[in-house]
Amino acid sequence: MENSINGTNPGRKTSARKAGVNIFIVFTYLLALAIGIAGGILVAQLKPEWLGLSQGAAAAQAQINDTIAKVGKLITLPTDEKPTVATVTDASKVKDQQFFQNAQNADVVLIYTKAQKAILYSPTENKIIEVGAVNINNQATQTITPTYPSPSPTTKE
Repeated sequence: MENSINGTNPGRKTSARKAGVNIFIVFTYLLALAIGIAGGILVAQLKPEWLGLSQGAAAAQAQINDTIAKVGKLITLPTDEKPTVATVTDASKVKDQQFFQNAQNADVVLIYTKAQKAILYSPTENKIIEVGAVNINNQATQTITPTYPSPSPTTKE
């Protein structure tokens, strides 16, 4: 009763204190969430393979250019064209082909169509596994002209 005469309410202080604690807890959770999201975005941009994501186009092109430069240190490459680059993902499927007999998964094939040359390169061993000729059939496209049957003569009776 004495507190009500002085105009103070002891329950009011504890509810204000609880509200302050709750705000602090919510703020802490929101801050941790924001830091987690920012960290996830940063990892996705810098190391997408950690999250099982594919690389961006610029990063993939940089990796291709790096591979071409490494192969260029081992063998003279054609300078008048950019190669088509492919990666061996399942060597067991191409082992029956002469060119790929010594191929392993993650080996890289550089195909130069003008020079008619293919190069099998092992980035893990940093050596050229095979060099072969490419036979690309560049036949001209045929134009198909439809033919129609000529009208049959009609007979008058």
